[in-house]
Amino acid sequence: MERAQEHVSTGGPDQPAQRPGETGTALELLVHGVGGTTPQEMLNDPRTVRITGDDIAAVFRRADDVDAETSPDDRRRDEPVPEAYVWCNLTSGNGTRALWLLLLPFMVVNLAHWMRPSARGRRRTVRLYGLLVRLAGLTLTVLLVAAACEVALDLAAWQCAGTRACADRHSWLGFLSPTVSDGGWWSSPGRRLALASFVPAALTGLLWYLSRRTWSDYESQQPLARDPEPDDGATALGRPGFWYGRRLVARLRAAHTAAGLVTVAAAVAGAAARHDREPGGPAVLNTLGLLLEAALVACAVAVVWVVCRRGRSERRLDRELDERFVRRLPLAALVLLALALLYAGWERPGWESAGRLPGDAAFGGLALVQGLLVIVLAGVAHALHRTDPDRRAVLRGLGGPAVAMLACALGGVMSGGVSQRVSDWLDGTETSIDGPPVLLTWQASVIPPLIVVLLVLFGWLAHRAWQLARAEREAVARDYPDEAQDRARTRRIAYTRAMASLTDRGPRIVAVTSGVTLLLGAAALVGAMATDETPGEAAQGTYPVVHGAAETAEALGSWLIGLGFLLFVTWGRRAYKDAAARRTIGILWDVGTFWPRAAHPFAPPCYAERAVPDLTWRIATWTRVTGGRLVISGHSQGSVLAAAAAWQLAPSTRKRVALLTYGSPLERLYGRWFPAHFGPAALNSLHREVDCWRNLYRLTDPIGGPVRLPGNHDLGVDHAPLTDPLSYGRTDLHPLPAPILGHSDYQADPAFAEERRKLLARLRPGLPAPRHTAEQPCPGPEADPQSSSGRSPA
Repeated sequence: MERAQEHVSTGGPDQPAQRPGETGTALELLVHGVGGTTPQEMLNDPRTVRITGDDIAAVFRRADDVDAETSPDDRRRDEPVPEAYVWCNLTSGNGTRALWLLLLPFMVVNLAHWMRPSARGRRRTVRLYGLLVRLAGLTLTVLLVAAACEVALDLAAWQCAGTRACADRHSWLGFLSPTVSDGGWWSSPGRRLALASFVPAALTGLLWYLSRRTWSDYESQQPLARDPEPDDGATALGRPGFWYGRRLVARLRAAHTAAGLVTVAAAVAGAAARHDREPGGPAVLNTLGLLLEAALVACAVAVVWVVCRRGRSERRLDRELDERFVRRLPLAALVLLALALLYAGWERPGWESAGRLPGDAAFGGLALVQGLLVIVLAGVAHALHRTDPDRRAVLRGLGGPAVAMLACALGGVMSGGVSQRVSDWLDGTETSIDGPPVLLTWQASVIPPLIVVLLVLFGWLAHRAWQLARAEREAVARDYPDEAQDRARTRRIAYTRAMASLTDRGPRIVAVTSGVTLLLGAAALVGAMATDETPGEAAQGTYPVVHGAAETAEALGSWLIGLGFLLFVTWGRRAYKDAAARRTIGILWDVGTFWPRAAHPFAPPCYAERAVPDLTWRIATWTRVTGGRLVISGHSQGSVLAAAAAWQLAPSTRKRVALLTYGSPLERLYGRWFPAHFGPAALNSLHREVDCWRNLYRLTDPIGGPVRLPGNHDLGVDHAPLTDPLSYGRTDLHPLPAPILGHSDYQADPAFAEERRKLLARLRPGLPAPRHTAEQPCPGPEADPQSSSGRSPA
């Protein structure tokens, strides 16, 4: 596609520019939502031109509108010039991006950081909340690397290669087996561990590389440089440095990389040091082992200290890096890993591998630390919520701890499931090796009980949807009073409304799942530590039904996790290729990657750190050069990007911008789950500071909803719920059955064009506004001709 040059010089936001004459041209900046689209579809024109941007994100116009500012005509005076910001390539692409789903625990724990309740005057408590989430994220990195060590070092190199029956079944392990290789050089236990350690070390290096590479590709765009506003307490999203977290991400990346390398070094050196401490062991190697372990402990303490340091600096654009941590800490950990490999590879006559590597204590300690962190985090979140209660906040401010619990559970389930499946693959139906640590087997065994609880919960949701659908039938009949009722049509509309309302039951699902997960995880930890046996072995000698249930849960849990892992990757790959599948799960993924990486540097990249500066620069430069005002028209996730960009504008520019949002999750999702940043105070401040704001939604939309700003009804933001479908039966205007649109195609409703016209009437310079807009700048619901039932989602 041919790219056009900017016909209006925009320069920098703080540089003087020659302003063209007031032409009366209005601009509508369209921002699409989840799933993405093409500029041709957004602009409803096959001939589009990219006027600024690159192949990742760009602004497009119709070919006829490229010179709209310099060559206006009467047509352009009557309607706005549409301009489309296309950012879908930031979150979609080829199928290999489905592998980002493997980083889901990191993304979820990063979400918990941003879910803290709003608070007033509790800075230390807010910092403590962020510190606890960062520590939880660090434990997830250690858990992932420890799981890789369990697979490569313990199961493959230590147990299978050290057992003739297992090594005979896997010829690729023959050179590591003392019996198969007839005492070859690599058959020493320490050397086997040193060679296998390259797998978890390479995984750590890959995570470091991906984090560094994605930062350069997605998050390195600098926002507008400006001074912070005196009163930015409503939301941190308006602070100059909010969308540029380079310093923290680099520091956390160094700490997590060092933590992964130290974990590998400890797994390799620990087995050798344990052998050297046995009676009769070599004194020199024993001393070296003690010194190496002390150095590893010191490096681990340094990692924790770096993570515990102060978090993000948002009040200014921080371009500096902590060089001594970013470079020296991973380098020190890499040196310790090399020393550990040399130490473990030293010749030790008579050393043989037997049993398991000492991993039970490590995995048990991680599980215990994660549980304690979540419990303390819940206490801190409750204290913050009490200082500034928000009745719409999910779980009364405990949404963050609940989500952090789910992140830890995902990490534990993935670790236990992969270890169990690899053990079954290596050992087959034999019992030649001991298998993974019993705690991982217990964690895999709690999956079937958790699935039973979830099935019961989803059964309740289905029953609730059926009840809501029955109640909605009367409402549908009232909304179409002049239509001949069709039972099938009424049931379909009522069912769509009922299913859309289930979105508001999401907090209950998260609460039940996280609570049950915490209890089952505690039970698995107690069972593993108390018995030191797998569930099936521990249940021997009890009632046959108990023994059978334990063995069934153990086997079924392993297979379910293996199957779920494959489905996970397959579904993720399909979601990035199939638009319909992407819309199904896209909202959850786009919410997760909307937020900067403040708690975990290995989480998927934040697309908003590219999109928000793009929008801010475009809005600020266009308004400065032309002297005009514009309407930001955002659908779904695009409305969130539009709001974030508006907060980043200077107050004088913000007053010349109007918002038109539709299908917006600003309050229904973001306001409830992220009250500190999108709560009532933040949205109310945005309403006051922009020129005008109107929001459209439907009762059939499972994502979008009202903004629910308190008071100021004469300046209302929310339009009454749009009628969906537009026509109940066949009419002269709709001779064919009108579809139920739900979350899509808001522009098809006449109310969309009418609301946009009212906004532009206020923004168009040099023309008098209609009389009713002068008296009522943003007409409330009572002035809207297209109000159906007047109801809003719960």
